Amino acid sequence: MSGVIVTDPPKADLKDVDALARYGVATVSEAMGRTGLLGPAIRPVQQGVRVAGTAVTVLSWPGDNLMIHAAVEQCGEGDILVVTTTSPCTDGLFGELFATALKQRGVRGVVMNTGIRDTQELRDMGFAAWSRAVSAQGTVKATGGSVNVPIAVDGQVIHPGDVILADDDGVVVVPRERVAATVERSEAREAKEAATRAAFIDGQLGLDRYGLRETLKNLGVEYRSYEEHTGERS
Repeated sequence: MSGVIVTDPPKADLKDVDALARYGVATVSEAMGRTGLLGPAIRPVQQGVRVAGTAVTVLSWPGDNLMIHAAVEQCGEGDILVVTTTSPCTDGLFGELFATALKQRGVRGVVMNTGIRDTQELRDMGFAAWSRAVSAQGTVKATGGSVNVPIAVDGQVIHPGDVILADDDGVVVVPRERVAATVERSEAREAKEAATRAAFIDGQLGLDRYGLRETLKNLGVEYRSYEEHTGERS
């Protein structure tokens, strides 16, 4: 497998990236029309952490982490490394030594569409990581691949320089050209949710706030007492 290492791709502005990090993955995905999620299988190795950064993408051969070594050189302040393979792989392609090198370069985290290992060490050093699997299985360094090319994870295309946002709910990709608009829409959605939260605290029901009683009626859903429904007295 031959490949290419693309240097200095355009990236989203870190001001917009940091603004996006104020919002959760669910909020941002909803703000983009329920798009961008990398699927429920990619999970964090830690809890209570949210990071956002610009994507450095890696396409590797299964069981081979050579191109991750190549990608480290292309990583810098504010980046998130995103790794996938040419076919499904759960081997532990990434661990504590990679994290040490990336942390020194200002990288904010890693998203692995493969396995990861040294999870306790990653938590201890405060390096944020999301992966499809946890596996101690080692790898080789023998096959070419590519860095900073478009890759696909669970049907979502990730271009180098796009924004990756990750938290306890999963991972979402925001296309570079849509980041500023998504920040605005996420802010509006948060304000709307804050108003709804206040209404629920005051006792309002979602059935009334969202006008769902009429929806139930139109769907033919009926209210019946227990006696009407069963013929038994309660």
